[in-house]
Formats: sequence, C-alpha cells, structure tokens
Amino acid sequence: MKPNLITKITLCGFLLNGLYSQAQSKLEVNTSKTITKIEPTMYGVFFEDINFAADGGLYAEMVKNRSFEFDDRLMGWKQPKSDKHNYNTESGIAVPVQFSQKGTNHNYCRVTVKDAKGYEIINEGFRGMGVKSGAKYNLTLKAANQSGTISKIIVQLIDKDNKVLGESSIAVSGNSWKEYTTQLTSNATEAKAKLRFTFEGTGVIDLDMISMFPEDTWKGRKNGMRKDLVQLLYDMQPGFLRFPGGCIVEGRTLAQRYQWKKSVGAVEDREILINRWNTEFEHKPTPDYFQSFGLGFFEYFQLSEDIGASPLPILSCGMACQFNTGELVPMDKLDPYVQDAIDLIEFANGGTDTPWGKVRSDMGHPKPFNLKFIGVGNEQWGPDYIERFKVFEKAIKSKYPNITIVSGSGPFPEGDYFEYAQTELKKLNAEIVDEHYYKSPEWFRKNVTRYDNYDRKGPKIFAGEYAAQSVAIASPENKNNWECAFSEAAFMTGMERNAEVVHLTSYAPLFAHEEGWQWTPDMIWFNNLESFGTPNYYVQKMFANNKGTDLLAITQDGKALIGQNDLFASAVKDTNTKEVIVKLVNTSAKAQDISIDLKGTKLESKGKIITLASSDLNDENSFSNPKKLSPKESEYTLKGEKAALNLPAYSVTILKLKIK
Repeated sequence: MKPNLITKITLCGFLLNGLYSQAQSKLEVNTSKTITKIEPTMYGVFFEDINFAADGGLYAEMVKNRSFEFDDRLMGWKQPKSDKHNYNTESGIAVPVQFSQKGTNHNYCRVTVKDAKGYEIINEGFRGMGVKSGAKYNLTLKAANQSGTISKIIVQLIDKDNKVLGESSIAVSGNSWKEYTTQLTSNATEAKAKLRFTFEGTGVIDLDMISMFPEDTWKGRKNGMRKDLVQLLYDMQPGFLRFPGGCIVEGRTLAQRYQWKKSVGAVEDREILINRWNTEFEHKPTPDYFQSFGLGFFEYFQLSEDIGASPLPILSCGMACQFNTGELVPMDKLDPYVQDAIDLIEFANGGTDTPWGKVRSDMGHPKPFNLKFIGVGNEQWGPDYIERFKVFEKAIKSKYPNITIVSGSGPFPEGDYFEYAQTELKKLNAEIVDEHYYKSPEWFRKNVTRYDNYDRKGPKIFAGEYAAQSVAIASPENKNNWECAFSEAAFMTGMERNAEVVHLTSYAPLFAHEEGWQWTPDMIWFNNLESFGTPNYYVQKMFANNKGTDLLAITQDGKALIGQNDLFASAVKDTNTKEVIVKLVNTSAKAQDISIDLKGTKLESKGKIITLASSDLNDENSFSNPKKLSPKESEYTLKGEKAALNLPAYSVTILKLKIK
C-alpha cells in the first residue's frame, strides 16, 4: 500500500507543478524601444467647489457668512433667545443692514448692546470650527462705533459646551470704519468650536468682514489654504490642476455661472454667490452652501504653481447646465463671454503693462503664470455647444495661437450626445476633447481597451472626470471601496498604454467634507481637523508618482495585457530618474505568479516594489483608520533579465528598476 500511495502523491505533485507552470503569466517588456512620449500632464487633479471643497475645506476661512451676504443675512450667526421671542432683545440684538445695492459688499451687521453681560453673538463655522491645542488663529474684522460706550470686543473660542478655549480682545473707537486684528491661541483640540463675541459697554456698533484663519496655512500664506489638504495634492505630483469645475462653471442659470473676474482683486470686493450644489440633491440639501470666492482664480493659479501643476481653467461658453435650465446666451450676445476667455489669458500670461496683467501683479504675482491650456464649457452637448465653441476657438487662436483649447464631449462616454460631439469636434480639428465617465467597476475593467482604436491623428483626449460608482451615479450610497479603486487602476493602464492619444486624466470629485458632502464617491475626505486619502487616492498617487516619460510595450505572447487571467499592465521608462517602471493590476480573487522578461537595457539588480492590496472588495479607509489601505514599499532584487513577482489577489503593484 505504501509504495502505491507514494507514487500517487508524487504523480499529483508533478501534475500540480505542470498546472502551476501553465498558469504562470510570462510577460515581455522591451526597455529600449519608446512607443511614444508620455505627457507631463498625464495625471492631474480636478477641483470643483462641491462637498464644501472650497469654503469650509481647502480655503481655510473659519467664519461662515463673514460679511453677512448670504440670502439669510444672519445664517451661521446665533444670538441669545428667550422663550417668548426669537431673540432676547432685552440684552441686545444684531440686525443686518443693507447699505448699498451696488458693488459687491451690500450688508453689514448692526449690533445694539443693552446689557453687556447678557448679550453675545456666536459664529458656528462650517459644521463647527476645527481648532488644535497650541495653534494660533488670526482674526480680522471691520467695525464702526455708532453710539454709546462700547470700548472693547471680547473674542473667544468656545467648545460645544461653551467652555472657553482661547480669548483675546479688540479695543474699538470712532464711528468710521476701521479694520482691527487680533490673535487667539487654543488651549485644547476641538472639532466643533465656535467663535463668540461679547462687549464692554453698551450702545450701537457696526461689524463687517469678520474673518479668522489658522496661522499655520500652506506655505504660511496669510488667509491661505488648509495645509493638510494641499499636502495631499502636492504629494500626488500632479501634472495639472483643472478648476473651478465642473458644473459649478455652468451654473443652474447663466446669472449663477462662475465669473472669474468677480473672483479676483480684494477679497472683500468679491461678490458672494449661492452654490449650485446646495439644493441639487434631495438626499443631502445644504442651504448654507455659498461661494465667498476667497478661493478665486488668482488663488487657483497660485495653487497650481505651488504643487507644480499646469493650470487648466474652464470657462462658461454661454450655456447654463443642461441638466437644469439649459439657458442659452443668444449668439449675437456671446462677445462678453468670449472676451472673458481672452482677458483670462492676459490675466495669467500678460505683462504688467497690460490691464489684466497689472491686476495679477497688483495681487502679488508680477511673473506670469505660464498658462498653456484653457477649457471652453464643461460638459455641454449638442449643436448649440458646437456653434459656440467655434466662436471661442476662432477668437482665442487669432490672438493666442499657442494656447491649447480643451473642448467637451458631453456628460456621457457613449450615446448620441457623445457621438455627435466626437464627429463635429473631429471635423473642427479640435486639439483636446474632454470625456467624462461615472460607471460601475465592471465597466472600467471591461473598457480598458477603450482608446486602443482611437485615431492617432485625431483630437487628443482629456479624461477629465471619472470614478467607479459602487452603486450608481449620484447615489448617496456609493463607497470609495477597494473594488472601485483597483478597477480604476486597471482602466488607467489602458489610458497609459494609449498615451499617444490620452494626454490628461483626473479623478472626480476631489474633496468631500464628512458632514457637508452632496456627491459620492470622492478622492479625499476631510472633517474640521483631519483628512485622509481613499484607496482611489492611493491608486492615483501611485500612477502619478510613476508616470515616466516614455511608453514601453508590455506584452504576453506578443499581445498587450488587457485582462487575460484578470491581469492588466503598462510599462514606462523615466529618462529623468533613469528607471524602468512596470504597473500591474491583478483583479482576480487569487494571487498570481508572473515572470517579466526585461529586454533591451541593462538594469541594476536592486529595485523597489510598491504594492496596494486587500482581499476584501469592500475595504475602505476612514478617519479612524486612514491608512488601512495604503501602498507598501519594499526592496526588490532582480536576478538576470527576468523579474519574478507574486501579485496578491486584488492588487496594484509597481515594479521600479534602475537603468545601468
């Protein structure tokens, strides 16, 4: 019995080894032959003011409705109440006053203090104010003492239980408007802090532009950006920054469109506008969502420069959102919209002797921003868009022939709208066409070959908005789970393999506030104190940090690896870092062994391997576990010209090898 049993076990072993050998994927990379150059803009970021991404997010202002310009003039502000009245007017009352219907800053707040010990006015911030122990916060306000004996404003940071976390005061005098400043230091960390004002003396005092920023902003800029959020963008090494949207560009109506000229100059002169996302979805109404434009076009250009990204502004083409009113500017009244585009290029690139170049210079940036791209429209569709695009293109090219114009193909990656746009834009020799896709994870895996047959002589592609939807587009139940992330990675190998056609790509949306969001999924989540990158973020970062400069062929049996055995891959060379970089995505539930034959260039034996993996399709990162799914890096030793790798189930792997 024993010899027979041993024979059977040995035979099984040989059979298993044979199956194992057959199952192993053997790949080839020609490291010396460049297929095409990879654009520096291949992987970028798309910013839109959705999900409290600007006010309450990236823009570090902590006071909501700082200039009393919201539709409800005192939204965000609280004052004493009584059982009988909405406001306890016995101690005092704050009343918004409209002093002008012209210009941009129309209102201020008139505070009547009858009982200095009983009256207070409190700002609640954006779902609270996040303050950190030992951190400093700079407060500014404008005040005018109208009558009475008010000599001092006491300013306090308080927690959710009204305990004082930090205090300062401002001595006020005179009945003309003056700007006052002070600094508060918090003695504790609190996510739901508020800002309280009390008074010494009684009388009437007017207040306006009450503003508070952390001292520790990105690059230490006064009234600047939230440091942790910019750091996450900087770490991605993005090739471009697209701004300010998105549907925010179009507006629900033309009057509510984004007008860049209203977003530059002195902050207090920038006109506040209701945010189009505040009532867009019944599942998440946010009636307190407005745009202060403190984060305006100058700041977007500056942010682009700060993170090493090429600026890509998108402008209204005279069409309101076609999912809303679809309001159109008549063709004979389109000139002001076109002029906005011409003037924006001058604002970004013009000399200080030009009108808009001087505006930029006066804001603190005499040097041009080196704008190379401009987008006309967001995701408009149909003949009305094409007709307007022609006018913009002719005007821009006649004055600025070197500016590359980005056009749009509508909101969907297929169908009548898409096909019409593609046909018409190709006739016009459009330079770059923006495509959007919010689809299921399965769609991303099945469409890896989307660009394989695109015309190499036709328009280049900007994959301007994409994200795998775990449930359905616009569903509040969408998750930033691992299946969505690695499915996007698989699709990205297809975009990278087609770098001759695909020149820019960006996930969307970028940011979401834990409590103020409207749309999911989103790449980066934050609350008032913390932020974290989703698995989707780490996929984007892995590709962007390793985009390379030259596309190489990676094949199996002479064919591109586009899903055989649930494997997807792309390969590049980086002439700057002198590396060969191979990206591999295993979408199978089983680990897989592969062998890569690296031909053409001699490589160092020591390299790196970066892996992002989870066996759970539903894994997510969170505030409690922000790096549950994050890349792990280790050394790799190459033996000869063949790299042997074990790819974990459901994984994204990057192999980096130095060129000798």
